[in-house]
Amino acid sequence: MREWLLTVSRGLRTLSTAALYVAGVGLVAMTVIVAYQVYMRFVVNSSPPWTEAAAIMIMSWFIFLGAAVGVRENFHMGFDVLLYMLPAGAKPWLRAISDIAIFAFAFGMVWYGGALAIRYLGTRIPVLGLPQAFTYLPIVVSGVLMCLFSLERLALRLGGEPVDDPVTEPTITEA
Repeated sequence: MREWLLTVSRGLRTLSTAALYVAGVGLVAMTVIVAYQVYMRFVVNSSPPWTEAAAIMIMSWFIFLGAAVGVRENFHMGFDVLLYMLPAGAKPWLRAISDIAIFAFAFGMVWYGGALAIRYLGTRIPVLGLPQAFTYLPIVVSGVLMCLFSLERLALRLGGEPVDDPVTEPTITEA
């Protein structure tokens, strides 16, 4: 069971790293698009209509993907003040409650974001030609990732792995 949990954890670490790289590429792409828009507007005096919508769309993707990676890396908001005041035995319980709250919030992102995406599947964004649902997909994708990452933390904690230290990655040790 432990090896299976650690194998899944390594797979989720790879997924998290991929999401982080996609977010980084999105940040660079948005920067290039905005620079192009500024150049076209102030130098050529003819700003393309698609640049603003594309930059905002890309920005929503890298923000939501980055938030999901933050959940996996334990950089999300939590009960930090209480953690300093509680005895060591109570800290895993509070962190588990935090992970359950994150899961519930992320599930809401998937549920309601998915409903929005389905609702606007037939509508197009005029300047991009993409379905309006694409605007809401980052919420759904990020919610799914957050659900997976919070469940991972709960399962590893139940399995006795040291997941509460943000620097520690679970590893297989030879007995």
